[in-house]
Amino acid sequence: MRRSFTRRQGAASVIKASIYRLPSAIALTLVAGAANAETMQLEHVFDMRWATSPLVSADGDTVFYLRNSMDIMKDRRRANLWRVDADGDDHEPITTGARSVSSPALSPDGERIAYVDKDDVGSQIFVQWLESGAVAQLTRGGQSPRNLTWSPDGRYIAFSMRVTVDAATMGTLPAAPKGAEWAPPPVVVDRMVYRNDGAGNRPRAFYQLFVVPADGGTPRQLTDGPYDHSGRLAWSGDGSAIYLSANRNDDREMNVSNSDLYRVAVADGSIEQLTTRQGPDSSPAISPDGKRLAYLGFDDERMSHSISRLYVMDLESGDVSELLPDLDRSIQSPQWSEDGRRVFFRYDTEGDTVLASTDLRGRMTTLAKGLGGTSLGRPYSGAAFAVGGDDRYAVTLGTLQTPADIATGVGGGKLARLTNLNETGLGSLELAAVEERWIESSADGERIQAWVAFPPGFDASKKYPLILEIHGGPHTNYGSRFSSEVQLYAAAG
Repeated sequence: MRRSFTRRQGAASVIKASIYRLPSAIALTLVAGAANAETMQLEHVFDMRWATSPLVSADGDTVFYLRNSMDIMKDRRRANLWRVDADGDDHEPITTGARSVSSPALSPDGERIAYVDKDDVGSQIFVQWLESGAVAQLTRGGQSPRNLTWSPDGRYIAFSMRVTVDAATMGTLPAAPKGAEWAPPPVVVDRMVYRNDGAGNRPRAFYQLFVVPADGGTPRQLTDGPYDHSGRLAWSGDGSAIYLSANRNDDREMNVSNSDLYRVAVADGSIEQLTTRQGPDSSPAISPDGKRLAYLGFDDERMSHSISRLYVMDLESGDVSELLPDLDRSIQSPQWSEDGRRVFFRYDTEGDTVLASTDLRGRMTTLAKGLGGTSLGRPYSGAAFAVGGDDRYAVTLGTLQTPADIATGVGGGKLARLTNLNETGLGSLELAAVEERWIESSADGERIQAWVAFPPGFDASKKYPLILEIHGGPHTNYGSRFSSEVQLYAAAG
């Protein structure tokens, strides 16, 4: 039986999970360290580096990103902010040390960058002035902010954060005598979804929308109630409202996938519902002129899998048009071009992640392939991109041999890789060669995509044990991506 591990676990948990799934003889060999020292070993998981969360400046000259690593002393993921010129020069850190920075967001004028970091209480919002390096802490609370989004004038930062609610109770217990050691009180479950696989019981809390002055001040909560407002945020062009997605319906616990788009007034928190169909509407992105809203969604027909479609709403008339109705792939992460004439997005196809754009008439252009490298255990999809000035974009670029680096491009030209984060780590190892194969099914003649990883030093005249790691689709596809698990299996023979 194959068991999985969650992304919340540290590198040591990844190692333990990989050993658990290995045949006993191979696992003992790995633990004993008898394998070739030049092939990938369990401890090399701590040597890996990978890039996430790219940002591009408004002038298109600078790329920012998070550089991730594993702390072998704490068994935790670490992340620091870095920046690099679009031509590859002036590559330098913005934050350093044993940090765990997340949710970076660049101010509209490009002079400041906001991010989430920890103090002695918990995760907080910080703003750093890029020229001077000065840092201001904006919040101090016990919950973790996320989805940091600057207002168009740079005066405010919107974010979502959990707000706890009282736990459900059943009856009243007498007070325990002083010094008594009683069993903990019972946990009363009154929710349809009360725990997550691999993470345990869900907290008694809901994500609400907040705004805080970017120069410091008291965060102000704009939404409330038993609803999660946890997705992407988009400010209106004039800064008077924030667009978001939420499931605020009465049947939300039974109909969990039915979310709609809402407009929340910053002045008083009043809410206007923009979409009403049965199905999820999400990922709002406002056009540079503030007149259109791009978003994703589909009509929920109760299928196991549905394709996420791209829509554009005219905010004055409310008219909605679907772009690319003939693309039979799920569209992700819509972002507008600087001039508002195109929408950038990514999608997965045949084990690859593609960056593309479309004009408002639905004419698509493929811009880059090979996005990914942000999922390290198995060869899952997972990628990020950002668009800046002059339509310059930055992407996380992964290969079968390396986790994500940062690359940049303009138009449909060749990508220029700006980082080589594993040059002295994985680059010094003899990794498994991985080949893509297409196999015809003997049952129905359909083509099945597969990849074969060969042990380092593979000799075709010898016999080797074969492990089949089988994954169906279209949910969470495997692909031409780096996988530490596959590399460890191959290194073990």
